[in-house]
Amino acid sequence: MSSALEATGLGVRYGRTWVLRDCSLSVPAGRVAALVGPNGAGKTTLMHTAVGLLRPAMGSVRVTGEAAFVAQDKPLYESFTVAEMLAFGRRMNRRWDDDAAAARLAGLGIPMRRKVGRLSGGQRAQVAVTLALAGQPDLLVLDEPLANLDPLARHEVMRSIMAEVAERQLTVLLSSHVVSDLEETCDWLIVLNAGRLQVSGDIEELLAGHLVVTGPDEASIAGTRVVSASRTGRQVSMLVRGGPPLDPRWQARSPGLEELVMGYLRSPESAALPKPAGVGS
Repeated sequence: MSSALEATGLGVRYGRTWVLRDCSLSVPAGRVAALVGPNGAGKTTLMHTAVGLLRPAMGSVRVTGEAAFVAQDKPLYESFTVAEMLAFGRRMNRRWDDDAAAARLAGLGIPMRRKVGRLSGGQRAQVAVTLALAGQPDLLVLDEPLANLDPLARHEVMRSIMAEVAERQLTVLLSSHVVSDLEETCDWLIVLNAGRLQVSGDIEELLAGHLVVTGPDEASIAGTRVVSASRTGRQVSMLVRGGPPLDPRWQARSPGLEELVMGYLRSPESAALPKPAGVGS
């Protein structure tokens, strides 16, 4: 399976501070990858490095084909009309599909003569995404594209993005703090925590390889690897990797995506992937 995005031993620092270190991952072509992690985890740094806005201090990152990037603040010229934004995009991009961009905005009911500063938050997001898509990228990188949008706008923006993904067979790298935005759209998961990679893999396979187990604190957990645990009195609930514990006092069930993500974020030392060969600590 070909990779749309591949990082090997990637490290980025600002001055003496490492914001991303020892990051090795591969996103297969055609996948919609969710990039999650707390503030300061290195998500935006990874995205900026992938699209060439930052130079790594160590390692490498490679994108197959062309990449388009939509920043969280969706930088658009507020004094421009929508038509003028498209004309600007046309002049700045080697590959540009003007007809597709105009048709997409018309389908969304966004007037070409309206100034960007008079658009709603959802409409601004749609214009920013349209500009990115009109450049005909192979990889679409979206940094918190749904930030500051109301629930209806969030749904509409995400639905329209997924329609484009299905039609064009794009690869998407999408960051969000809201896991529920990702559950029905993403099929690949990347978790960054404190500048290091914890999880990278197919979501269905990751969910199938983990369990949430609940039982008495003294019960044996042999045969599993504990990712994170929380205790209430003598009861303990844990996210674990591997098969169910042999001790019959444990009750086991499959985790949801948010439980999986939160389990790793609560335990920065845990990782759901082997340490890459040759990568230092």
